[in-house]
Amino acid sequence: MTFHLPTPPLCTPPLRTLSRRGLILAAPALLLPGCAQAQPAGGTPAQTEGPYYPRAIPADADADLRRVAGLGQVAQGRPLLLAGQVRNLDGAALPGAVVEIWQADHAGIYLHPREGRLVQRDTGFQGYGRVRADAEGRYAFRTIRPGQYPGRTPHIHLRAHPPAGGPALTTQVYFPDEPMNARDGLLRRVAEERRALLLARLSTTDEGQRAGFDIILT
Repeated sequence: MTFHLPTPPLCTPPLRTLSRRGLILAAPALLLPGCAQAQPAGGTPAQTEGPYYPRAIPADADADLRRVAGLGQVAQGRPLLLAGQVRNLDGAALPGAVVEIWQADHAGIYLHPREGRLVQRDTGFQGYGRVRADAEGRYAFRTIRPGQYPGRTPHIHLRAHPPAGGPALTTQVYFPDEPMNARDGLLRRVAEERRALLLARLSTTDEGQRAGFDIILT
């Protein structure tokens, strides 16, 4: 089974088709409307892994979290295309970097045995995905806008592994239009001038939303 990501703006290279076969896929070349934007200097701030990183990687762990292989249903929730570029501090792309995400479903429920509401989760939502950045360091996931987990603002967990090995960066992606951001303890621990590095760049599409999030590895 294959799926096609939406046509990108003119300032980006053409997209390629992604296949659902295998666990690590080549990500398409993609930036969101507005393309590269000025951001505070320094690497992407690290954040905690949280309690719900998968104990075992799901059999279906590709870039399309909205569909689980073998099931005919589509995940509930607002569709979201999360995409960006992995770069180093000098701005050079890091092709081959592996990017993982894991998140709650539309109701704020994680796919994890420690999740107290596990029986209520959307079984059509994959919950975890990973891709390998393409030759220009770009990655993309088709997912949903996560629901609010109790005590937290909506967010997506992300981990990026450098292509040449070394420590991975674990962080979280936030949405600038969420009112809970101002009260989220983990987000507030980040220096105010660096919080912009954790906020996705949002735009609306025919399917839902695009969220741009570039990853700067130190």
